Amino acid sequence: MKKIILSILLLSSLFAQNTDVVYRVPIEGTIDLGLPPFIERVLKDAADDKARVVIFEIDTFGGRVDAATQIKDAILDSEIETVAFINRRAISAGALIAMSCDKIYMTSGGTIGAATAVDMQGEKGSEKVISYMREEMASTAESTGRNVDIAKGMVDEELSFTHLIIDGDSLEVTDLEGRKEGKLITLTTELAKKYRIADGEIETFDILLEELELTNAEVKETKTSWSEAIVRFLTNPVVASLLMTFGFLGILFELQQPGWGVSGTIGAVCLALALGAGYIAELASATDLLIIFAGVILLLLEMIIIPGFGIAGIGGIILIVFGLYRLLLPDVPVGEEVSEMAMFGLTIGIIGGLIGIVLLFKLMTKTKFWKKLATPDVQDHQRGYDTSLGLEEMVGEKGVAESDLRPSGWAAVKDKRIFVVSEGTFIEEGEKIEILKVDGNRVVVRQAKK
Repeated sequence: MKKIILSILLLSSLFAQNTDVVYRVPIEGTIDLGLPPFIERVLKDAADDKARVVIFEIDTFGGRVDAATQIKDAILDSEIETVAFINRRAISAGALIAMSCDKIYMTSGGTIGAATAVDMQGEKGSEKVISYMREEMASTAESTGRNVDIAKGMVDEELSFTHLIIDGDSLEVTDLEGRKEGKLITLTTELAKKYRIADGEIETFDILLEELELTNAEVKETKTSWSEAIVRFLTNPVVASLLMTFGFLGILFELQQPGWGVSGTIGAVCLALALGAGYIAELASATDLLIIFAGVILLLLEMIIIPGFGIAGIGGIILIVFGLYRLLLPDVPVGEEVSEMAMFGLTIGIIGGLIGIVLLFKLMTKTKFWKKLATPDVQDHQRGYDTSLGLEEMVGEKGVAESDLRPSGWAAVKDKRIFVVSEGTFIEEGEKIEILKVDGNRVVVRQAKK
């Protein structure tokens, strides 16, 4: 009796351990740069879980080519079997993702193809871009054992053919409109099955599991985590452009103020969010970040150490603008029209953001909240405080540092309390100082000779 019970328990344990695991991954809507990290994470989890298969349920009109390329690379590098379940359509970048899977199943009335690259205005990309996308599709089809000519025809309408090699046989093509020059290839479900692009027609996910002999498998639904959702939100083109614009303008406004204040903090936070999300989504490369970081360092040197505004400040602005421009370019070969649109978008973003911040600043400075935030303890003239405006005649006057100048702080000059900046050296509280120059609201001093 004990042997029978032990045998049953052993068989139950083996059956539990051999339960197949299936990961179900939705790819819907626009393919953006926040999607690849999600796909890479799911494939890694599936590998750690020793999943039998990962099924991508696709319904998309496409999106960014560089994002689709990253997803394709992740799928091809995965050792787990991958299946594309095209639930209605896999167009443009979606076709590239589907073609990278080991098997493709489509619902009736589904479509796949039309993968030519277009710019942001919907116009056909340059020959450089088309060539890149054409060979990406061809190499992907070759890797998964599908017809290379059809894959190329989905991208380049200038190609034409009359026969295709299918399963070792030469087949005359008469029912494929895209075989003609000037026509892109888009396949219906029936044509995709006929030309061995799709492996079958399946109507529902449950029927697909039956086809794969995984009826009793454990299906794990996947969705983006809160951190991946944030990255997708921050890498949205509109949000990303606003963050970069406000970050850049916040730094510019800070240059006009002594020390470090609210505008500089807001600008730094916006840039950190934009660059951090861009780096995670592989939109920003290490080179882009280094260029922008170098520009920020030059601006900080100009604000904190070097008096006035000169080469360091101008160089910092140029580096930051160039870095932001590079961030607008996709990580794939692009034509001249894409580069021009990236520069136009950056220019419009800066001008629009500048106008918006000026108007917002004027409105906010009139509120009580802003006054409490910027000057919690009002420093008026009657209490001995003053700005440098109207103090140009005090150049050469001497006073006393009322706080440590590191290099900025407060000084008393002729019964006036003035915010000053040293010429770069540290001056202790109580030391005598001399005013070197007055530039707008910037008073530059040095330690007086004893």
